[in-house]
Amino acid sequence: SLQKNMGRGDYKKCLEYDIKNCNAPCEGWETAEEYNERIEQIKNILRGNFGPVKRHFQQKMLEHAENMAFEKAQAIKEKLVALEDYQGKSTVVSTTIRDVDVFSIASDDKHAYVNYIKVVNGAIINTYTQELVKNLDDDETDLLSFVIPELRERFNSIAPEIIVPFEVELAEKDLTLTVPKIGDKKKLLELSEKNVDFFLRQKQRERINKSNKQTSAERILRTLQQDLHMDTVPLHIECFDNSNMQGSFPVSSCVVFKNAKPSKSDYRHYNVKTVKGPNDFASMEEVVYRRYRRLLEEEQSLPQLIIIDGGKGQLSAAVKSLEKLGISDKVTVIGIAKRLEEIFFPNDPVPLYINKKSESLKLIQQARNEAHRFAITFHRNQRSKDFTRTELLDIPGIGEKTAAKLLKHFGSVKKVREASAEELAKVLNASAVKKVMGYFGAQ
Repeated sequence: SLQKNMGRGDYKKCLEYDIKNCNAPCEGWETAEEYNERIEQIKNILRGNFGPVKRHFQQKMLEHAENMAFEKAQAIKEKLVALEDYQGKSTVVSTTIRDVDVFSIASDDKHAYVNYIKVVNGAIINTYTQELVKNLDDDETDLLSFVIPELRERFNSIAPEIIVPFEVELAEKDLTLTVPKIGDKKKLLELSEKNVDFFLRQKQRERINKSNKQTSAERILRTLQQDLHMDTVPLHIECFDNSNMQGSFPVSSCVVFKNAKPSKSDYRHYNVKTVKGPNDFASMEEVVYRRYRRLLEEEQSLPQLIIIDGGKGQLSAAVKSLEKLGISDKVTVIGIAKRLEEIFFPNDPVPLYINKKSESLKLIQQARNEAHRFAITFHRNQRSKDFTRTELLDIPGIGEKTAAKLLKHFGSVKKVREASAEELAKVLNASAVKKVMGYFGAQ
């Protein structure tokens, strides 16, 4: 108790101080006056007397703000907001009001919200807000008349009186309907109206935030459209990249973005078939031709924007294929050079430089990087497969077909090496079994 003489060091603070539930008056870190002041605030809150407590918080908040202690002022403000929220939910209303249901309504063009406060023995024991979807011909009177019986039934209310903001028609008999103008009942109605207005604004903010998230992609794509001087919004973007190591296993990738997001189910990779050696331009020409010939044959939609990872040479190769297919005038195609992030257009020697902080450039870079990642991954897989196939071909007397047959059956060279003669005999003839067993047995 603070009646005792508590000096620093006489007592030790407990866990309640560490979790910020107590100011450690036992160690003298809070004076008796401060302690008693907080106790009185708690008593006022429990009595439903919120005015003095709110005024105290407001005064403290102003004092901290004047002293430039903005963090402390913000902490007090948060307490004030929490107190007002608690006041709306847990108020002891009146000693004269017993059992009553309070309803209010607020609406916008498409939605209506009905707040319900259930008062039992003069205290608020429940508050609830129902959301309704409005039809064109619905008005608030009809909606409130409809929802009142439903809410009373849901919350098992037998209150003999309801408080509403305006007259409504109800089928229930022996029910007093009050539209208060003054007094405690009016304050109850105002509390309900405050709750429903807050709920309406909160829902509107949520819808705006959701709409902003949905339209962020649209904003980026419209910026990209403007930056590239396109006639249409590039909702469908495709990006190509080549990958090879010293001319071996040349592969290409095509990644697809729809509504500014990767559409991974539409990704495609290609083994370059017609090009020998490291020829990036010819590889790009081949895969672009194969990609869009396929789309045309299957009558699928073309992208609005094609991005080529590379400079003027790769871009020209891609344009050549689009011209062969007769679609060069139906899509926008650009090349992006890595070093300076220059954007090249066909037949234009001067590159475009988009602001490096621009969302549209970041989208182009994201597509380019994703195409590069996808191509590199596919290239590594192809090299790995070729390595295992080549190791089997080192076995004397084992050719391409036999090596492929072994890999198909066992799945890896390691499992071929570990296989018994009986297991190998399921795939190979006796002569080939001896060759494989002899080769791996000698290692």
